[in-house]
Formats: sequence, C-alpha cells, structure tokens
Amino acid sequence: MEQSQVLEDITKVFIKVLGNKNIKLTPDTVAADVEDWDSLNHIQLVVAVEKHFGIRFTSTEIQSWKNVGNMCESVMKRSAAK
Repeated sequence: MEQSQVLEDITKVFIKVLGNKNIKLTPDTVAADVEDWDSLNHIQLVVAVEKHFGIRFTSTEIQSWKNVGNMCESVMKRSAAK
C-alpha cells in the first residue's frame, strides 16, 4: 500500500469522524492545522483508523507521531505485517 492511498483513506476517516468535508490532509499536517482535532477526538480518530485498516497501534507508537505522515507510516508498517 502506498502512502498516497493511505493518506487518502485517512483523510476520509478524518472527514467522517470530525464531520468536516473540507479537511485536506498532507503528510506534514499536525493537529493544530485541523479544526476540532483535539485530544478527545484524537482517540476517536486513532480508533477509527485502526478499524478502517484492520490494525492495532501500540500506545508508544501513537505517542511518537508528530504529524499525519507518521500515522501513514505506521499504517503501512502494520498493514505489511498482517
């Protein structure tokens, strides 16, 4: 799975969870760049991404993310390991 496809899928998850059709994610996007992406919604986003891709992240992995690109990398690693 390529990063562009993962990013597209993650964007769809964000749009659904946050209820904002105008979300445009890039690998450099951080929480401060997205309206309503706060600590509570972060948990919902992570769970929704896990469910969408059929994977599970470790808490250490989640805490290491600095941007959406890091999230995409984790998805690609977990998906390849399935």
